[in-house]
Amino acid sequence: MQNNVKRLREEWGLTQKELGEKVGVSRQAINAIETGKFDPSLWLAYDLAKLFKVSIEELFLFIEEDRK
Repeated sequence: MQNNVKRLREEWGLTQKELGEKVGVSRQAINAIETGKFDPSLWLAYDLAKLFKVSIEELFLFIEEDRK
């Protein structure tokens, strides 16, 4: 799933480790989300969106062809 996590993280001046600490996951999990290797749970998506003050739909791009 495509997302804007990396863009927003960089705009907010956070490292992957710092972002992970704020939402309770590892740096590796943030990296996997940013690179599209891992789709977060709904709760993690919610926590990320809330942190960045955007909607889940703004953070994660739901493209029908990508649906699993």
